[in-house]
Amino acid sequence: MTTLKHRLRSGERLLGGLLRLPAETLVEMAGVAGLDFVVLDCEHGPADLVPLQHHVVAAQAHGLGVLVRVGADEPALVLRVLDLGADGVIVPHVDTAEQARAAVAAAHYPPLGKRGFATYSRAGRFGARSAAEHLRQAEETTIVVPMLETPEAIAAAEEILAIPGVDTVLVGPADLAVTLGIPGGAAEPAVAQAIRAAVAAAKTAGKPMTSIVGTVEQARKAPPGAVVYNLAHVLLHTFAGLAEARMPG
Repeated sequence: MTTLKHRLRSGERLLGGLLRLPAETLVEMAGVAGLDFVVLDCEHGPADLVPLQHHVVAAQAHGLGVLVRVGADEPALVLRVLDLGADGVIVPHVDTAEQARAAVAAAHYPPLGKRGFATYSRAGRFGARSAAEHLRQAEETTIVVPMLETPEAIAAAEEILAIPGVDTVLVGPADLAVTLGIPGGAAEPAVAQAIRAAVAAAKTAGKPMTSIVGTVEQARKAPPGAVVYNLAHVLLHTFAGLAEARMPG
């Protein structure tokens, strides 16, 4: 089976969408439309695990990979979302290699990490997999994505990317801009420069980037790796365009 992790490592351009719960219909639409994965945002949205499981099931029924953005330093939530069958986690506010190592430890079983072990979870097919099979499956599928959201994180990007178990990194342009005191997001030259520095670090490490974008044009210009559409931005822009119909042509 070709997993999302295998596809990411192979250099394939993967397209996904960032959604907040509840959005099961949008998850299904993403699958029907042909996206590769969804990001379910439990940092800036509800993190209720029962609805989250419903969204994971809906995504996987349509062949979509699933990443869950957890909160900063939430190993218990990392454990639970992976037990629900998510392919991986996006961990915000990772500023140092030590914090990246902690994120990997929360997501992976020993010897790489410290994740609590169970085969009776949904990820373990409710006990249908043997312990050895479950360990192998987890190692082959689990994706860990630290988010770099401060100048300190950008400066440490090479060290963070060098941590075993870090598969890719995602620069958070909004937080980075606010941290820099220029809340203009990715449009700010200083933010764009920081993103370029992270991209260079990923290239040096031989690892893909994950980029968040709002348009197809931005997606096409994104560096090699995964691209996440901010679907709130996309939908709001679309709705605003529809509202313009009240204006005379």
